[in-house]
Amino acid sequence: MTKLSLLFVLVLSITLSSCFPANDSVNNEILLQGRTMGTTYNIKVVSTIEKVKKLGLQQKIDDLLKQVNQEMSTYIKDSELSKFNANQSTKPVEISSGLQRVIKESIRLGKLSEGKLDVTVGPLVNLWGFGPEQRANKVPNKDLLDSTKKRIGLNFLTLEGNQLTKSIPNLYVDLSTIAKGYGVDVVAELIEANGISNYLVEIGGEMRLKGFKHTGELWAIAIERPVVDTSGEQRAIQQIIIPKDNAVATSGDYRNYFEADGVRFSHIIDPQTGAPIHHNLVSVTVVHPSSMTADGLSTTLMVLGAKKGMDFAAKNKIAALFISKTENGFNEQFTSEFRQYLK
Repeated sequence: MTKLSLLFVLVLSITLSSCFPANDSVNNEILLQGRTMGTTYNIKVVSTIEKVKKLGLQQKIDDLLKQVNQEMSTYIKDSELSKFNANQSTKPVEISSGLQRVIKESIRLGKLSEGKLDVTVGPLVNLWGFGPEQRANKVPNKDLLDSTKKRIGLNFLTLEGNQLTKSIPNLYVDLSTIAKGYGVDVVAELIEANGISNYLVEIGGEMRLKGFKHTGELWAIAIERPVVDTSGEQRAIQQIIIPKDNAVATSGDYRNYFEADGVRFSHIIDPQTGAPIHHNLVSVTVVHPSSMTADGLSTTLMVLGAKKGMDFAAKNKIAALFISKTENGFNEQFTSEFRQYLK
């Protein structure tokens, strides 16, 4: 489950490993860091060192994220999702509550977007060289593309309670467009359940924030300017937002791609064409109470493109920022719901 990190936080942090204040009982911003889902996580909580250590918060977070990965990764062969994909039976399979929650929201967003978000698109992602199978970066031939498209479609996937069913044996579900956001949500819920109400959770660029920094200021998030930097060293700010008690997710097509015969192919696949998106929209940021939903919606809007994406976002009252590449640089558009978060 990988996704580009297109957001970063404009704050200084105190870590558990260094720079501790002299008084462990004083509230400060405490940074917890680690790796999960093929990326990193950075979690800031406003609390005391003493309380965080007593709660064993770092270990609880690591254990929870390990569970999420074991449920939903397509890179782990014995994960719950991998076993479902490998199973050739069309009989109902009982799934965990976590997987049920993510599949349910995936189906809802898929129907809302009329198929533009489709978690069965994995075989096409693999075919174009962007999945766990790590195929060669080349354009697939038409016959192979057409045969693969026949395996794609949410209509082949049914969820009834905790029973998940596929109507074709080789259906393949890939939750990389939404599972990381779910991971952010459950970590945020864990932090609140442990009595901490001021925090920022970030996993691979997906975020959820609540309350205030230790200074009493609201959290500020920088949206990265969508420029291609092959060195990975230059990061410029496009926009700064104040999301308040919300989640933030950004999708972009300018880092994960390959080129063939002078044409750039994005990792974001349009389920209906079976090919990478090809338009001038390069980045979409969504603000929503749920990181899981924001994660899925940002990808949906990228697939739709600037014009159709804006229409869809306006119709569904989605707080979204669109950044498109033009001959004169970058052009920003945002919905009325997004305006309130601009700094």
